[in-house]
Amino acid sequence: MMNTYPLLVSQDLVFRAKETSLQSSVSVMVYSLSGLEQLSEENVAAAMAVVEETGLSRILVTDAAGRVLYDTRETNGAVGDYALYTEIVQALLGYDAFTCTYHDGAFRSWASSPVLYQNQIIGAVYAYEYDTEQAELLEGLQSNLLRLSAAVGVVVLALSLLLSVMLTKRIGRLLTAIRQVREGAYSHRAEIPGHDEIAQIGEEFNSLTDRLQTTENARRRFVSDASHELKTPLAAIRLLTDSILQTDDIDPKTTREFVSDIGSEAERLTRITEDLLRLTRLDSGVLEPAGTVDALPVLEQVMRMMSLVAQEKGVELTYHAEEGCVVRGTRDELYQVIYNLTDNAVKYSAGAAVQVRLEKRGGQVVLTVEDRGPGIPEEDLPRIFERFYRVDKARSRAAGGTGLGLSIVSDTVRRRGGTVEAANRPEGGAVFTVRWDAEKGGGQT
Repeated sequence: MMNTYPLLVSQDLVFRAKETSLQSSVSVMVYSLSGLEQLSEENVAAAMAVVEETGLSRILVTDAAGRVLYDTRETNGAVGDYALYTEIVQALLGYDAFTCTYHDGAFRSWASSPVLYQNQIIGAVYAYEYDTEQAELLEGLQSNLLRLSAAVGVVVLALSLLLSVMLTKRIGRLLTAIRQVREGAYSHRAEIPGHDEIAQIGEEFNSLTDRLQTTENARRRFVSDASHELKTPLAAIRLLTDSILQTDDIDPKTTREFVSDIGSEAERLTRITEDLLRLTRLDSGVLEPAGTVDALPVLEQVMRMMSLVAQEKGVELTYHAEEGCVVRGTRDELYQVIYNLTDNAVKYSAGAAVQVRLEKRGGQVVLTVEDRGPGIPEEDLPRIFERFYRVDKARSRAAGGTGLGLSIVSDTVRRRGGTVEAANRPEGGAVFTVRWDAEKGGGQT
């Protein structure tokens, strides 16, 4: 485009200039001949003698039949011959004609016009111009454009190679990082400098890798904790069964005690398995269709069941609930949330009181479970909802906990758009607060 378009435009401008100048010269000659009644060699030569020098390469004047009456060529002149050039024929038919070409380093231009006397065509004027000066200017322009385009081409090629190398190198770093992470090296990070799109992709990749590493660490810790939790009751069952099998004279009372302990450990295994399955369903995102649930009947059912457990442990369990506390979810999910929080408070309240409140605050339904136990150490509060995390591991196992109840509460509430938080009461003990968006309607009972 740099070479062709400017040349075509310049060539077209020259053509137009040639047409204007050559037609003007022909018009002057036609005007000098227009007063003649009939054209002859003598009167044409006399009329052309007064025409100023035009610098044209050749001028021909013919009569109405096309016979040459005047020719400026000094050698091999065509006077007396018939010149039937295309331009002359067009002029004898009454038309102005012009043709211009550019080749072999020269502009060649032809123009002709008819000579009229009383609206009768009595002859034609033909002019030819051979111009090399403007052709040299055009060739010089073409040479300059060629050199300029060659220089630009070299610069563009060099920049393209440089950018290609830089781009390939940065993409290569990103591909290397992807392969490293694919092989399991989640700590590997892509170091891509800059602020362009590739650098942004690198930052997003590193962010994704951070999440993968966090997820992988959580998965490994979860598998390790789950294996440890399952191993403990299995080891107890194995020890008890070995004791029964290896003791020949074991009395029936001791046997019943051992079998009762085996049943307790089996129940603990069942609870752990059920909690793991429930967490797996939450992680997979497979949730039952949500509806509107009235929380009051669910709370009353949990309180009836937990009152017996509280009496056995010497805990005073009280509750206060308002009507019209409708939340979005399922009855089973709501039951699990209230049951786990209440069960956790009863287990760790050390014989003190536990109070449960269900009320509406603004546009939210708020469930509060408070105990007057030892509370939660401040350093453990941020991790209280992690799976298998226990503040006091030995005491938690003695109480029969699986370490998954609070995780189930947190995941269940969060997946339904609610929030849950844990804190310590100023007077002593812990308080768990769950908030849902309040729903309209009576809800499921």
